Amino acid sequence: MSKDHIESADMNDGENVRVDAPMEIPKISKLDRRIAEPRMKKKRTKAESLTSLNNLDDGCLMHILSFLSPIPDRYNTALVCHRWRYLACHPRLWLRVDRFVKDLPQPGVFHDIESAVSAARPGDTILIGAGGNHLVSNIQIKKPLCLISGGETPDETTLVCSRGSDSALELLSTCKLANLTVKAELGCCLLHRSGRVTIDGCVLQCETNPLDHLSCPIVSTAGDEEEEEEEDILSHVEVKEALVEKIKGNSVSVLQTRIEGGAKSVSTSGHLVLQRVRVMYSKAYLYFWFDVDHK
Repeated sequence: MSKDHIESADMNDGENVRVDAPMEIPKISKLDRRIAEPRMKKKRTKAESLTSLNNLDDGCLMHILSFLSPIPDRYNTALVCHRWRYLACHPRLWLRVDRFVKDLPQPGVFHDIESAVSAARPGDTILIGAGGNHLVSNIQIKKPLCLISGGETPDETTLVCSRGSDSALELLSTCKLANLTVKAELGCCLLHRSGRVTIDGCVLQCETNPLDHLSCPIVSTAGDEEEEEEEDILSHVEVKEALVEKIKGNSVSVLQTRIEGGAKSVSTSGHLVLQRVRVMYSKAYLYFWFDVDHK
């Protein structure tokens, strides 16, 4: 009988039972360890790299989130976890307008758009809460801002300009409006004085007949004031060259926007003209793409 196996006979049933002896664990040589260790280190490094983003402090992570587009990327990061929600909704990244908020001292949250615009810093994004109407009247925006709706469609967030106001928003700086509905009974929805304005995926509604001749969704007067200020001190040629430089910084870009009512979609009284018009017909609405730019 060999040393590795022990055989025993059962006299009752005549069966043989085979019992294996314990196996010897092979020893790992130094060469095998040198080969295996780098592989294990690579696996550990890969696992650590996957969690390195969460190891950053709040300031670094918030700085990274600031480079994301507010809607939908930065908005969606708030769904990751409680910490990311706190950082993604921090007042340093954007301000919020919520008519239904109860906690007034809550930082970065306002009841109306005018208060949010007044408190905003240049380059801030203002997220306007969906649901209900937000009353606006001749609100001047003199710093670069971005106004975005918190709803999925522009119909969920409506800015209403009361009768008797010249405009809902008066834009005097570079601004962007996205996913918003702006209504004006009389006057205009947006009054463009200066700066580069982008209107993306919005709805602009004006009073329909019989008062449509008194209203216009977009009015641009960029270029008028500069000419009046400089004509007295410069020659005709110098005025023209100076105006060209200033006008290049003024424009209105409309992207995939519904325009309803009014005598015409856009009215210009300055040096900007309507260019590159494109209209798409749907079952119920007209969607416009056009630019109001220098000649």
